[in-house]
Amino acid sequence: MFKTTAKALVCALSLGIAGLAQAADPIVIKFSHVVAEHTPKGQGALLFKQLAEERLAGKVKVEVYPNSQLFGDGKEMEALLLGDVQIIAPSLAKFEQYTKKLQIFDLPFLFDNIQAVDRFQNSPEGKSLLTSMEDKGITGLAYWHNGMKQLSANKALREPKDARGLKFRVQASKVLEEQFKAVRANPRKMSFAEVYQGLQTGVVNGAENPWSNIYSQKMHEVQKFITESDHGVLDYMLITNTKFWDGLPADVRSELEKIVAEVTVEVNKQADALNQGDKQRIIDAKTSEIIQLTPEQRGMWRDAMKPVWKEFEGEIGADLIKAAEAANKQ
Repeated sequence: MFKTTAKALVCALSLGIAGLAQAADPIVIKFSHVVAEHTPKGQGALLFKQLAEERLAGKVKVEVYPNSQLFGDGKEMEALLLGDVQIIAPSLAKFEQYTKKLQIFDLPFLFDNIQAVDRFQNSPEGKSLLTSMEDKGITGLAYWHNGMKQLSANKALREPKDARGLKFRVQASKVLEEQFKAVRANPRKMSFAEVYQGLQTGVVNGAENPWSNIYSQKMHEVQKFITESDHGVLDYMLITNTKFWDGLPADVRSELEKIVAEVTVEVNKQADALNQGDKQRIIDAKTSEIIQLTPEQRGMWRDAMKPVWKEFEGEIGADLIKAAEAANKQ
């Protein structure tokens, strides 16, 4: 009788230990994004997965879903807040309903180049924006560069008057809408996954994107002209669900923070190279004419669009805009 009871106890303990082992399954982090894998964001997501699974083997599993496979850019924020995904990297234009301050990144001709963007994002003012949405359940982890935006269209855009009456695809951003209205063009909101077809069918006549987005989505095949305007920045904020992030074991969260910092350096270092490479591939394809603006022409575009700054100064904050302008002079 005693032996039978002892065996039953040992068996129960073994089953309990097995149950505990099963309970210690790795933490699954679903990383969803809307662009191709060879873009800066796509490469960053894959590097994050690689490093996280190497350094937190058995503790963390990262699933990457590129090209809107899981959620399109209209649904991914809701999915993050519901816990259906754990990390996304929306463009900075997607946050205006959570904080108006991030509209600063949509202001046209605010930054002279990507180096100025980098300086501002690493400034105290730029870093403070990462934590500005935690009361809404969103924690910013890092800024990832995609690149400076270029104007594409089915007609040559050399001066602001050339844009009059054209329909430009924009993200859901009031600043970007007003940017095109300032040159008497018609902004049209459209998800990123629909842009190629929209350009192909004439639902929209033009768009604004970094070279890597233009090439990866084959927009150059359906746009006769691309103006190298560098008029704005299309960067991303790597974000997570605040409750999920705060609930991670301290050692796991600490290591993931180190990995994010390391990946961010690599993404931002490679972004310019990827954009320049894709620009050359577009030139080689000979499907679009690349237009280089003269300093005078660029000045005309800047003068036409700069009133948008004043329009949104009250929401963004004059001090924040001044800090961003100062990043051009360093």
